[in-house]
Amino acid sequence: MVPVTELWLPILLSAVFVFVVSSIIHMVVPIHKNDFKKLPGEDKVCDAIRAGGASPGAYMFPHSASMKEMGSPEMMEKYNKGPVGHMTVLPSGPPAMGKNLVLWFLYSVVISVFVAYIAGLGLDKGVEYMKVFRIAGTVAILGYAFSYVQDSIWKGQPWANTFRYVFDGVIYGLVTAGTFGWLWPGAVA
Repeated sequence: MVPVTELWLPILLSAVFVFVVSSIIHMVVPIHKNDFKKLPGEDKVCDAIRAGGASPGAYMFPHSASMKEMGSPEMMEKYNKGPVGHMTVLPSGPPAMGKNLVLWFLYSVVISVFVAYIAGLGLDKGVEYMKVFRIAGTVAILGYAFSYVQDSIWKGQPWANTFRYVFDGVIYGLVTAGTFGWLWPGAVA
């Protein structure tokens, strides 16, 4: 067993490496350029949302307050008439990239802390690289990749987008696994 406190270096460095790799993926590799489409009639829709007073938050339309209401003939008519969807309204103004990047880095640190915790429970000091790689990689891939699947299941996120994010998450997980394998206390090649 290896305590999390002895794994601070792989925790921090894996988060740094994931941050760098994710920056490269999103700025250099064009796989995410088509994740979002332009909304037809964008100006009119934005005017209507603004006029409706929608504040930042998550919305569903049509919206029903209960399961009973969801099954009512009026709601069924709204569902059939469409559109049906989920929408997230962000605060007005340019994207807060600085804040988002800090939060992404902190999220990566949290994933790495969980990787350290689980790998530390199952592995001793001095184990071989591949044992660390397999356990750390499994945990990191679960943390980075598979949280996106539920958005396709429940929120209608296109599966192609989900597969791209899962692909990214697998890469981040492998980067994390490699970092933990390399820096594991007493690691042998």
